[in-house]
Amino acid sequence: QVQLVESGGDTVQPGDSLRLACVTSGGTFSDYHMGWFRRAPGEEEEFVGAINWRGDTTFYADSVKGRFTISRDNAKNTVYLQMSGLKQEDTGLYLCAADQDLIFSPPYSSSRIHYEYWGQGTQVTVSS
Repeated sequence: QVQLVESGGDTVQPGDSLRLACVTSGGTFSDYHMGWFRRAPGEEEEFVGAINWRGDTTFYADSVKGRFTISRDNAKNTVYLQMSGLKQEDTGLYLCAADQDLIFSPPYSSSRIHYEYWGQGTQVTVSS
């Protein structure tokens, strides 16, 4: 059973930067494609970005493209979400997800139903 634990969430001001981390255990991390999603209050989960198992292919939602960067360190079983130029609309619970078998290309890699394992999330609040 793969377990994912997110960290790094905080309350920041517009324009600030923040880095989230998601540490996995219970599986071979390098076997899994990883995704980041977020859930704003009263909203459904929204795709943020994803990275393939090798770390050489990424996809991003249009709303974060150019501001957010996903990376992974397979030696540390960790995937990161570097966020810059944060906006109030980036506020939400950020969740990481993992799946070994999904087809790593849109729309599959951006759809939550294709990810098997999920963390509990870390809260990011952007407020002035």
